[in-house]
Amino acid sequence: MDTPCTCFALRRLTRTVSRLYDQHLAATGIKATQFALLRAVQHEARPITQLADLLGLERTTLTRNLRPLQDAGLLVQSAGRDARQRLVAITPEGKDKVREAKAAWRKAQSAVQQALGDGPTRALHEDIALAMARISPLLTEEQ
Repeated sequence: MDTPCTCFALRRLTRTVSRLYDQHLAATGIKATQFALLRAVQHEARPITQLADLLGLERTTLTRNLRPLQDAGLLVQSAGRDARQRLVAITPEGKDKVREAKAAWRKAQSAVQQALGDGPTRALHEDIALAMARISPLLTEEQ
């Protein structure tokens, strides 16, 4: 019997979980990925490079993901310490959107935790942290 593909299994799980969160967030007009991005700059502006690292995204993917939030007036970009650095900051409308979406996010979070149970949810988070710590160093800069 062939060993199952870990990448496919994880991607399938994350797509399913993302759809569940998106389902809960739909009434707020944002997706789970957008909510995470807004939360990442909720308390302080961040340079794009730092934000990409924090979210585990490539800069080009992050730039694509920022565009709809900027167009909606939820985020703004400005110059950083030097001409090469761009800062991403949340607007007052973005903070309002986070407050609006938080209840829906909590319901999604609760649904996942109820489906898995408290112990397995904690174990899942621990396993994810361990996997990130062990797999991230395997990445090369060219990736």
